[in-house]
Amino acid sequence: MTLQQQLTQDAIVLLKQLIATQSFSREEQQTGDILEEFFRERNIPFRRKINNLWARNQHFNPALPTVLLNSHHDTVKPNPSWTLNPFEPLVKDGKLFGLGSNDAGGCLVSLLATFCYFYHRSDLSFNVLFVASAEEEISGVNGLELLLKENDLPEISFAIVGEPTEMHLAIAEKGLMVVDCTAHGKAGHAAREEGDNAIYKALRDISWIQQYEFPKVSPVLGKMKMSVTIINAGKQHNVVPDTCTFTIDCRVTEQYSLEETLDTIRQNIESVAEARSIRLKPSSIPLEHPIVQAGIKLGRNTYGSPTTSDQAVLDCQSLKLGPGHSGRSHTADEFIYLSEIEEGIDLYIKMLGEVIIAK
Repeated sequence: MTLQQQLTQDAIVLLKQLIATQSFSREEQQTGDILEEFFRERNIPFRRKINNLWARNQHFNPALPTVLLNSHHDTVKPNPSWTLNPFEPLVKDGKLFGLGSNDAGGCLVSLLATFCYFYHRSDLSFNVLFVASAEEEISGVNGLELLLKENDLPEISFAIVGEPTEMHLAIAEKGLMVVDCTAHGKAGHAAREEGDNAIYKALRDISWIQQYEFPKVSPVLGKMKMSVTIINAGKQHNVVPDTCTFTIDCRVTEQYSLEETLDTIRQNIESVAEARSIRLKPSSIPLEHPIVQAGIKLGRNTYGSPTTSDQAVLDCQSLKLGPGHSGRSHTADEFIYLSEIEEGIDLYIKMLGEVIIAK
């Protein structure tokens, strides 16, 4: 058995262990313990902060640039439509079923196998840093962002963020800003012509949000997108409501900063608009970057991703890439093909080999 075959086998065993262990966001303690044991069994030094774990290659050299390999070990909660036990790793017809198998367990164990492949090598022109992060599914502040904020990690030249992309190259990713809005009116009796209905004010603002198009369009990510996803108003049928709240999900491209986007919203609606945060920025990597070109040479396609990941908190160039299919994420009876993990490890190793092995 070759080293790569052994690493692939170990990755699948590890993924089964992770699936069998509950790891909802902010509750990743036990899967963190499993990852600790993985490192200990292989005598790989590691560090841990809360439920984030990281390790660097054996011959780490501060004079060299560093590539980050990152994915997350937290999961969403299983939706009610599951017909299988979400915590039972079941293999059937070449598929491994289980919560987090596709998002993003397959990516995590594949990147970890790749890290182990390069761990002992002394002929690298890059350092290799692996991070298994927490709280990604809720964009939490105690995940990868915490390690970056507290300077736990070395300076990163570029990153590969593991999310299910069918091993195609997401060279850009939209940022996310959630905006909470409040329309203010005046209460009154619904039977009389009195009051100022906050719902009607909110509807006018929502109509603008639905119809407005930001003028600048990203060549990779396309148009900006705003969607009203929550609305609340009123307490009883015969009272004109004096407030109406609604929430906007804003998917932002590199053409506008989050601050510019929020300012545009405020200039065009009457409701008071407050962003929950301006942390989750759009991200990208140039088409000409060697890691992208290595993927293209291996037959991979490039595209822009509308969904967010841990890329949003990185300041370096980053590529989203991983085994699995995005359409399976957060679905009932989630699965990943075992062949996708094998292919993912193979492609990660080949792509990185083109870039980080000294010529």
